[in-house]
Amino acid sequence: MPVREEDRATQEFARISDGLDALEDHRPERRRVDLVAVVAPLVVVGAFIAIWQAVWALAIKPEYVIPSPATVGHQLWGMITDGSAWSATWTSLRRGAGGFLLALLIGTVLGLLVSQISFLRKGFRPILSALQSMPSVAWVPFAILLVGLKPSALYFVILLGAVPSIANGLIGGLDQTPPILRRAGTVLGARGLSLVRHVLVPAALPTYLTGLKQGWAFCWRSLMGAELIVNSPKLGTGLGQVMQNGRNLSDMPTVICVMILILVVGVVVDLGVFAPIERKILRDRGLAPTGI
Repeated sequence: MPVREEDRATQEFARISDGLDALEDHRPERRRVDLVAVVAPLVVVGAFIAIWQAVWALAIKPEYVIPSPATVGHQLWGMITDGSAWSATWTSLRRGAGGFLLALLIGTVLGLLVSQISFLRKGFRPILSALQSMPSVAWVPFAILLVGLKPSALYFVILLGAVPSIANGLIGGLDQTPPILRRAGTVLGARGLSLVRHVLVPAALPTYLTGLKQGWAFCWRSLMGAELIVNSPKLGTGLGQVMQNGRNLSDMPTVICVMILILVVGVVVDLGVFAPIERKILRDRGLAPTGI
């Protein structure tokens, strides 16, 4: 009895489904802990400290210029135990987080408007690119003269450092969204803000997240530069002010300790905040390497 065309198609579909199920069942199990990712940074840090110790032992520079790792470690431990490290780190982190959240709101709204409105794109896109390439510390004298020695001067510098990166990241992600997704959303009835919210922004998330990470980096760098220049009792004592005080006193161990704290904050925020979000977004799209 001849097999009907519908039966043949059904059998072919069943074979394909079985094959896909087999592939799904035999996927390699992802490791829960990547030992290389844990050990490699420790090896790099250990090698750096060894080189530092060797340079100090050779006495290429005086002790007050290149202190030993032990001296810096002792100073750092003292700053931690007396609370000055926690206080300065919290002051800077609070400023950075507040400035970044405000930059996130402004940069996202600006990115959406510029990406969707032709007139704004032509007017703002070159300006955003120019602002992104401009050193944020160049805005510090302007901010001081504009608002005075107030916390708002620091936030002003943070916004001008972070907003362009966030806006450009969202614009780039929306520009790279496949046109077929926009057409599919339109066919399904999405229009205006609904299309942006449910179709375009989710499709742009990987590039948008890159813009957010870059925005945070510019935010943190801008804040440290501003704190180095703007030093006033009215503003409290952040990491930048502590570093500047160490420079004024020729206290190199304090300067290096603050540099370490700044680096640690950057690493913790990247690994603790952005890395999990990035892994989830990439895995949802099947883009993450197996080792992540």
